[in-house]
Amino acid sequence: METQKLHRGRLIDHIQLVVQDLAASHNFYAAILSALHVPLGGTGDGYFWADELFVTSATSPAALGVLTGRHHLAFQAKDRAMVEHFYQVALAHGGQDNGAPGERPYHPGYYAAFVLDPDGNNIEAVFHGDAHRSADSVVISF
Repeated sequence: METQKLHRGRLIDHIQLVVQDLAASHNFYAAILSALHVPLGGTGDGYFWADELFVTSATSPAALGVLTGRHHLAFQAKDRAMVEHFYQVALAHGGQDNGAPGERPYHPGYYAAFVLDPDGNNIEAVFHGDAHRSADSVVISF
């Protein structure tokens, strides 16, 4: 895989999900990531990726034939409307409702939606409320 530019700036370097049906997962993640304004980084034989997220089939050499199991991934949204759009797109592309868009009690202004992806992973889009970022991300080119 050839990488030219990555966006970094928080805790996670990358997350790998090993899925049963790569085509179904590609359809789901391409749609929800587009709704969150995150482009796919690339695809190859048995995988696709976007920024820190790598999704592979169980037959991919990186997977070693083992599914990853159920995880909770929370994607950042720019506003409440993006959370709502994420939720609708996810349901239209194979996701199952796991919590409609709304305020959550985690902290004031926490607005999120939850869906289950085709493998049962709990996928969230969250808007934490109005805030100022010093930069959108850290860009690393190599």
